[in-house]
Amino acid sequence: MDTRFLESFLAVVDSGSIAEAARRLNLTPAALAQRLRALEQDLGQPLVLRAGRRVRPTAAGLAVLEPARRLIDSTRDLRAIAAQDEPAGQLRLGAIATSLTGLLPEVIARLRERHPRIDYYVRPDSSVNLYQAVLGGELDAALMVQPQFPVAKSTGWLTLRHEPLVLIVPAALAEDDPHRILTTQPFIRYDRNQWGGQVVDRFLRQNGLKVREWLELDALDAIAGMVSRGLGVAIVPDWAPPWPEGLRLRRHALPGAGGRQVGVLWTLTGARIAALQAFVAACRARNDETGQA
Repeated sequence: MDTRFLESFLAVVDSGSIAEAARRLNLTPAALAQRLRALEQDLGQPLVLRAGRRVRPTAAGLAVLEPARRLIDSTRDLRAIAAQDEPAGQLRLGAIATSLTGLLPEVIARLRERHPRIDYYVRPDSSVNLYQAVLGGELDAALMVQPQFPVAKSTGWLTLRHEPLVLIVPAALAEDDPHRILTTQPFIRYDRNQWGGQVVDRFLRQNGLKVREWLELDALDAIAGMVSRGLGVAIVPDWAPPWPEGLRLRRHALPGAGGRQVGVLWTLTGARIAALQAFVAACRARNDETGQA
C-alpha cells in the first residue's frame, strides 16, 4: 500500500473537500481522486461519500481513520530514526498568513542549504489553532503570535519579530491626528478572535476610543486592501513584508500602543527532534543576522 494514498485520504477527511485537499498536497483534484479510488480498491471498501462539493468519510473510512494517522506518523518517524540523529524526515509546520510569506520562506531556504534531507508539510492557520496543534502533536512547530499566557512546559518559544501596532489610512486622507482619525473615520477591526486582534482591542479600550466600526476581518492583507480603497481605517500589527502590492495607504505610528510578538513554538520531544532542532537553529541564525527579535 502506498502511504501517499493514505496521506491523500487523511487530507480529504481533514479538509472536507477534494479541491482543498488537492491544494494542500499540490495535486490536481483529478490526481487526488485517482489516489482515493486506488486506495478504496486496495481496501475493498468505499472510504468517502461525496455530497456536492463536500466530502465525508463512510463507516469504513471512519474505522481506518485513526490507524491510518498512526501509520503515517510511524512512517515519518522511521525516516527520522533511520537518519541516526542527522536532520532528516518530514517536519510538520504551521504558520499564520503573514509568517507564511514573510518569515517561513527565509527560514526554510536557510535550512535546505544545510539539511537537504528534511522535507516539509506546512499548514496555514490562526495562532489559536496552531498552538493547540503543536500541543496535541499534530505539528512539530509553528510560526505564530505569542500567546498572552505562559506557553506549555512541553514546548519552547523563540521570538522572531516585534510588530508594533500602526494605524493605516487611505493615502488621500489628509488628517494626521491618530485619535481624531479613529473617532471620525469608518473603522475596520482586526478580528478579536485572533490574538493580534485582542491587542488592538485592548489598546482601544485602554484609551477610551469609541470607533465607528462597520467591518471585522481576520485577514490582514484584506484589511489593508479595504483601507487602500478608501473604505475605512484600521489598526494592524506592522507585519513582516511583503505587504500586498499597489496599496495606496499611509501608516501612523501609535506610541505606547504595544504590538504582537511573532515567533516559533515547538515541541521539545519526538522522533523528528534532530530536524526540529535544526529548524529552530535556522530561526535563531536569522535573528542573529538580521538583529530582529
